[in-house]
Amino acid sequence: MDSTLLIAIFVGIGALLLLILRFKIQAFIALLIASIIVGIIAGMDPYKIILTIQEGMGSTLGFVAVVVGLGAMFGAILEHSGGAEAVASFLLKRFKEKGTSWALMLTGFLIAIPVFFDVAFIILVPMIYSLQRTSKKSLLLYGIPLLAGLAVTHTFIPPTPGPVAVADILKADLGWVIVFGFLVGIPTAIISGPIFGRYIAKKIHLDAPALLSDIEKEDSKRPSVGMIFSIIALPIFLIVGNTFLNSDMAAWASEDVKNWAKMIGHPFVALILANLIAWYVLGIRRGNTAKTLQNITGKSLAPAGIIILLTGAGGVFKQMLIETGTGTMLADYFKELGLGILLVSFIIAALVRILQGSATVAMITAAGVVASLLETDPLGAVDTALLVIAIASGATIMSHVNDSGFWLVCKYLGMTEKQTFRSFTVMTTILALVGISFVALISVFV
Repeated sequence: MDSTLLIAIFVGIGALLLLILRFKIQAFIALLIASIIVGIIAGMDPYKIILTIQEGMGSTLGFVAVVVGLGAMFGAILEHSGGAEAVASFLLKRFKEKGTSWALMLTGFLIAIPVFFDVAFIILVPMIYSLQRTSKKSLLLYGIPLLAGLAVTHTFIPPTPGPVAVADILKADLGWVIVFGFLVGIPTAIISGPIFGRYIAKKIHLDAPALLSDIEKEDSKRPSVGMIFSIIALPIFLIVGNTFLNSDMAAWASEDVKNWAKMIGHPFVALILANLIAWYVLGIRRGNTAKTLQNITGKSLAPAGIIILLTGAGGVFKQMLIETGTGTMLADYFKELGLGILLVSFIIAALVRILQGSATVAMITAAGVVASLLETDPLGAVDTALLVIAIASGATIMSHVNDSGFWLVCKYLGMTEKQTFRSFTVMTTILALVGISFVALISVFV
């Protein structure tokens, strides 16, 4: 093993964590600096380092920037229309009182597809306040299932930014990622949500905060649930349909059908169509002006921009590992240890997540390292999709004080830090371990 390359990767990751944790440098800049450090220590030509940054950024953003931008605008229109509340209200009525925690899990699972985790939680938290005031049971009975549903979708299922970014860096088929995201995500959300929520609610009793301004929109002002489900399902259906039609399972399909499916089912076109329908059906037809909708979608691009730049920097890190030969060296090293790539990817994502807090940074960093391993030993489409979910599982583990989500949940649910550790931190850890367990199980059969 080349000791210089080994030092380069450890110093690079160490510098990344030091810059984020000690000096509070924005993760985008920290990733670029870490990439440069890897290149210098590995002995790359100085100007080659700059060209590698350009290549890594360009090759990554060509796909991710479009998908994340379109996804953010789509979610913003859905949020403004009251669609999230409509879905939650519908499911709560259908499941009745005993099935409330299951309804909240499903609500989180569905709403986090178009809407960012923190935004969706803030939108829906008044609903769990209301449920607690009515039932007098612990707020965690409702909060944990909602959070589990949100967290699983946020990290497992495209077109949410994390899995989209990882899928692009690993060159995974988004259709397969969606399929396995659902297959792994649903049982994972059930175990970490309603099942764990029922247990922890008996241990920690929380009351909703005093009633202030959590006034929900009247049912008459919300869009219909069927409409919301249809609009959310459209891009997912088109993307998965494209994957199916261009696989061996659709040998009957003609080349013309496959080519049209490649275009219509590409995430670009699928999300453009979803945006146009949402713009008209949830916007114009409900009395919003075009200017109002422009403002709503424009504001949504600010948080999306941070994710886009982070993903580009992750692409740079990946490219640097490839160009220096570090990826090849690591691949050989892990083979010697007898560690499978699914476990390796989970461990890398988990370590970065625990050390610096951000699930997105953990996913992108792990994807950069793992992508460099695949240069010498590429996987098939199905295995690569499972690899995305393995990384996502690791990146959700053990949310604690260095994660903004930890404090969001702590304050909105009115918990102490210790109670948040016992509930939310444990929930995210269960989610991660159950997720990787199902990934390992599926990998045996596919």
